[in-house]
Amino acid sequence: MAVTDYLRQRFFPHMWCPGCGHGTILNSLLRAVEELELSKNDIVMTSGIGCSARISGYVDFHSLHTLHGRALAFATGVKLSKPELTLLVPMGDGDALAIGGNHFIHAARRNIDITAIVMNNRIYGMTGGQFSPLSGPGVKATTAPYTTIDANFDVVKLAIAAGASFVARSTAYHARESTEILKKAIMHKGFSVVEILSQCPTHYGRKNKEGDAVAMLELHKTNTAKLGSKQLEENPNLVARGIFIQEERAEYCIEYGKIVEHAQRRNVK
Repeated sequence: MAVTDYLRQRFFPHMWCPGCGHGTILNSLLRAVEELELSKNDIVMTSGIGCSARISGYVDFHSLHTLHGRALAFATGVKLSKPELTLLVPMGDGDALAIGGNHFIHAARRNIDITAIVMNNRIYGMTGGQFSPLSGPGVKATTAPYTTIDANFDVVKLAIAAGASFVARSTAYHARESTEILKKAIMHKGFSVVEILSQCPTHYGRKNKEGDAVAMLELHKTNTAKLGSKQLEENPNLVARGIFIQEERAEYCIEYGKIVEHAQRRNVK
């Protein structure tokens, strides 16, 4: 299948602002699905609310556009009822780690076979540019005109600490790298978290004087470095990219199935 076969083209042009990184992330995701030769009938995408959540309306998969912060809860229900399906959950700052934070850590703790894609643009874009749990200190936002003082979550460290068995990070600039990481995340049997840094020139870029989309993409290029690279060794303050953890662990649906089987055998006796 071609990449375009995975799109609901009648919903284009999309609602993302010019220069938004989310379109590039959609591209990387669709190329991963295409290269894995997955049937779109075997994929379910659940999303919450926000710029990132609009992806579910553009893909020609089974999709659920759900409540703010509850995308992983809906995905968990789908996965438990149909464990053979591939579950993809694109989330923004809020869906993943503000209102959705509790669902995030418990999905990681359970190690349920879902791929969570955290599209980190460090701002609430759709609702007007409020700061988020991923903004970090010293950031200007509509709700922080004199800059934020809140520390930001480190998505990678949080996901690892909560128990995710696959954790990775890339950027919208590194589109091919994102595709390769997403392919591995989707094929991994367990809870996979892929953080992808995304630019928001409309709200974040303007307020924080980071320039237009091209300038912000340049920052993704220069402010990050590959895990294990000499560049990161020489400058540990750069944001690390790559796969941080990839471990085989007991997957929740498989273990749940064993319990059901055991209970059924006892009832038969």
